[in-house]
Formats: sequence, structure tokens, C-alpha cells
Amino acid sequence: MANTIPLSPAELSYLHTSLSQTPPIRPDGRSPTQFRPLVAETDILPSANGSARICFADGTEAIVGVKAEVEKSSARPGATTDDIFKNSRDQDGDVDVDREESDKEGKGRDEWLEIAIEIPGMRDDDSLPVFLSAMLTEALLSDGGLKDRLWINSRFHWRLYIDILLLSQPRSYPLPLLSLTTHLALISTRIPALISEHDEDPLFNDDWEASTFLYPRSGELQARSKPPVTLLVVSIGEAVLFDPSRDELAVCDSAMAISVAQSAGAGLKVVALRMIDPPSRLTAGGVPQVLNSTSNPAATASLSPAEALVLREKDQGQTVWRPPRGGVRRAIISRIIKMVVENNGVGEEVIAGLAGVEA
Repeated sequence: MANTIPLSPAELSYLHTSLSQTPPIRPDGRSPTQFRPLVAETDILPSANGSARICFADGTEAIVGVKAEVEKSSARPGATTDDIFKNSRDQDGDVDVDREESDKEGKGRDEWLEIAIEIPGMRDDDSLPVFLSAMLTEALLSDGGLKDRLWINSRFHWRLYIDILLLSQPRSYPLPLLSLTTHLALISTRIPALISEHDEDPLFNDDWEASTFLYPRSGELQARSKPPVTLLVVSIGEAVLFDPSRDELAVCDSAMAISVAQSAGAGLKVVALRMIDPPSRLTAGGVPQVLNSTSNPAATASLSPAEALVLREKDQGQTVWRPPRGGVRRAIISRIIKMVVENNGVGEEVIAGLAGVEA
């Protein structure tokens, strides 16, 4: 994602120095782990199985709609009669949700989930929508629980379509916005209640009030039945900043996307981790005075491009700011993961905040 911030090298240098301090001084006054204010709501699309909308304070807004469709499953190589779904019911004849979930474990397939992202001014096959879709899909499938919930019986399954629409050009890297909105949409997704049994053609209850949530809200599985969330984290010197703004991305040393989900026990687990090519790599550095053709055209007229490059590399003036070009140390990656997954850490805080929206 290219950087188009109209900031001078001096302003970028000042920003990098401020963010490298301990504690870092962010342009908007937030703490290192504080997220930007947002407005969120669910169930905004009546024709969808689940939907959500989130608007950040800078005006960037995303809408996610989830649609579920019954499909006939193709034969899985090596499948046996043991794969036939056995509907478990308790003594009152009601479906035992926890037992049903355990019967579905390991039977889902990756191809049952499709994510499409639309960004204004970009084609569907442009690099940014494709990369964002791949990261969100990777996180949802790595969790494992979602694709298993799409299994109906050995002959049929649900196909889940997740359509993400960014309503305006992104003012910063849109990954956190899209991930949080998708999380809320999946939490609100409902599917018709199944009334057929075993390996029969699926028959559903027409009463929408009897439908069930894709992610159960009751029973033993409730505590760990949450979609994963993907957080964007940057490092600037020794400082670690969550939910970076466009200005902070322009001077960051490294950027990382970390996806976490509820683990089988207590706490969170990391389900996906990716380094992101930071936009600061494309941020133009300062021009040494000797190469400034505006003030000294004669000095550069006689230089070849190779000689000018050598002169630039030799310049050590402190007034010329150079964008970060290095990687990230393992110690910083370890600290970021700990900050996200620890008890009462950033990951739990984000998921708890989203739970307040769904309620």
C-alpha cells in the first residue's frame, strides 16, 4: 500500500523520533495499546444471514454481509460409512448443541468458505484486495471451528459467502477494520434449524426465530466459540503500537498482522501471523543539498545516476531523514505476541469490546 502523505522529511523525522521515545508520543494522543474510536452495529442487512458495520473516527467505514447456501458435498477420498452424521438429542428430544459440535470436528473443508473484498477505485484482482482476502481467510480457516460448523451431514454442507465492502478509500491500512467487521458479522450470523436426521436431504425449520447462531451463544462451547480477530501492530524503535494510523505507518520500522482466537481452554491462541511490507518502505527520504537540482543545478548536471546514488549513500548529514529499511528483532515479535495473548491483554480487550456490540 503506497504512502501518499504530504509530509516533509523534517516532519517525518520528528514523527519517527516522537514515536521512538519511551513512552511513545502518538500524534492523536493515544496510548500504545489504545484503538481508535469506532461506531459498530450488527444485523443491518435484512436479507443476509449475518451482517455488521463499523465506522472508524477518521470516516473509514466497512460493511460485511454473510450469506449461507446449502450445497451437495462431493465424495471425500477414503470416506466411509463412519462419516455419516448422527444427530444427538437429549432426553427431552432437543438437539444437544455441544454434542453436535463435537461430531462435526475435522469434517469441514477449506473450499466451503469464500471471501470477497471490494475497495472503491480498485479491481477485485488488485494486489491489496487479494492480499487482504488471503489474510482474513487464513485466520478463519486456521481456527478450524468455522469450517466444521458448515458440515450438515455426509452429503450436504453450507457454503459461506462473506462479502466485504469498504465504502471509501482507506485512510490507513484497512486490515483491522475489515477483520473487526467480519468478526461482528459472523457473531450475528444465524442459520435455519435442521429438523431432518442422519443422512437425509436437509430439511429446515421455516421459523426464523428457531434458527441457530453459527457461533453458539449457550452451552459449554460458548466461551470458545468466537471468530478470530486480526490486529495490526507496528514497531518503531523499541516502541510497539497497536492500530497504527496512516502517519505512524509512514515511519514504522516493521508491521505485523497477528490473528488470535479463543483457545480450547482459557485465554487466546495465535492462529496466524504475517509480516506486512510497511508503507514506510515507499516513503521518500530527504534529498542531500548537494543533489538538490533546484538550488544547485550545476552540481548534479555532471553526475551520472550511479554517481548520484553513491553520493547519496555517502551523505551522513543529520538533517537528511532516511526511512526505515530494516527488519524486526525476534525479541520484539515475542513481546508483541505476549501483549496480545496474555490474560487481560490487548486481544481479550478487543474481543470483550466487540462482545458488548453483539449484546
